[in-house]
Amino acid sequence: MNLANLTHLANDSGGVLYFIVLMLFVALTIIIERLAFLYRASGSSRAALARIDTLEAFDTARLSGCADEFAGQPVGSLFSTAARLAGRASREEIDAALEETIMREAPRVDRFLWVLDTIVTLAPLMGLFGTIVGMFNAFQVLSNPGNAPTQITGGVAEALVATASGLFVAMLGLVFFNGLSNRVRLVVHQLETLKSSLSNRLCHVPQGQHGQHESHAAAREATRSVAGKLASQAA
Repeated sequence: MNLANLTHLANDSGGVLYFIVLMLFVALTIIIERLAFLYRASGSSRAALARIDTLEAFDTARLSGCADEFAGQPVGSLFSTAARLAGRASREEIDAALEETIMREAPRVDRFLWVLDTIVTLAPLMGLFGTIVGMFNAFQVLSNPGNAPTQITGGVAEALVATASGLFVAMLGLVFFNGLSNRVRLVVHQLETLKSSLSNRLCHVPQGQHGQHESHAAAREATRSVAGKLASQAA
């Protein structure tokens, strides 16, 4: 099928095929850009989690160095926030600030996915519309004297190209939309994990020892309570 035939098909569809080609170009652009961004973001998150395990101290200088190392990535913003609050905020304030940073970075992570979702829904509808226009043009053959009804079949076959094109764009977009959505969830989960790791270490609470600290505090509180009751009874 040469360029002249493609132009003929696009014109018979009322120009809908041109719009479907445009949607395909936009979808491919978004897919490539998002794949590259999310691949870098996921790799940076893994590297940041590994970097935290190697840090001996979590002071402003070291955290600022990590922020510079991952500059331009969502994890870089988390390190910048942690560096600003290191040694100057409570655990609740650190958790709230890091959570706010993640919420600010979230629009960058799933940017343009709504456009891809719209293309997945719109492409088959536009293909169906183009087929209807093409079939309308095909049945115009019957209004001309001397034309055989068998000439309609060629026009109907050409009109179905628009539907096939719309379905192709929708199927391609759907596969990558689901894959990108899963990648977005992974990146957000990595950011939440990094937030917890930074918060634990900034507050000097080693991983897996939250329950031990709470148990020790409860035991000390119970000891003080028993001692107070004994003192009051002795008095």
